[in-house]
Amino acid sequence: MILINVKFKPLAEYTENFRDVVEEFTQASRSEAGCLWFEWYRSTDDPTEYFLCEAFQDDAAEAHVNSDHFRKASELFPTVLRETPEIINTTIEGRSEWDRMGEFQVENGAE
Repeated sequence: MILINVKFKPLAEYTENFRDVVEEFTQASRSEAGCLWFEWYRSTDDPTEYFLCEAFQDDAAEAHVNSDHFRKASELFPTVLRETPEIINTTIEGRSEWDRMGEFQVENGAE
């Protein structure tokens, strides 16, 4: 799988509704063949920053960046962001889903 993490910093006027602004892109990306997950998170340390965690099957990321919705998002993002996003991605051979942590286990759904 190709695992991609991106940090987005919206302009002040889009900070509270950023998820709504990117909803069309999000839903289109989640609907792509080969998309394993496409999840947004808001930073608790810096509430003006959003984090996108996405994963694609090894051969699907290229189709993602060549899609119409990615092109549209590439035109949208410069108009709603304070700066160019930071990104990190890597290929993880033989993986296509999350694992459970090995360092400890939670028994019986502790609350």
